[in-house]
Amino acid sequence: MSHSPNPIDADDELLQRAKRRVGMKMGFYVHALVFTLVNLGLFALNSVTGTTRWSHFPLWGWGLGLAIHGIVTFISLRGEGLRERMLADEVARLRERR
Repeated sequence: MSHSPNPIDADDELLQRAKRRVGMKMGFYVHALVFTLVNLGLFALNSVTGTTRWSHFPLWGWGLGLAIHGIVTFISLRGEGLRERMLADEVARLRERR
């Protein structure tokens, strides 16, 4: 007896995947917004005090972290289909070995 997937279950799975993907994107966007606001504030503070320029140090350090966050986020989103294809390939290879 073959059992076809329940359309409601498939919709729930798609909704959960969509929520996870949106959560990843929103996490990155919030990180980018906080990065921008804080570094603008640090630049303004550094400009007002008239001291030696130091505001670029946190900008570069945090900017590297933000860049890594963005790369990991968007590669993960694009690679989601890659993981499924690799899994299907492995299943096919294992079936051939039987």
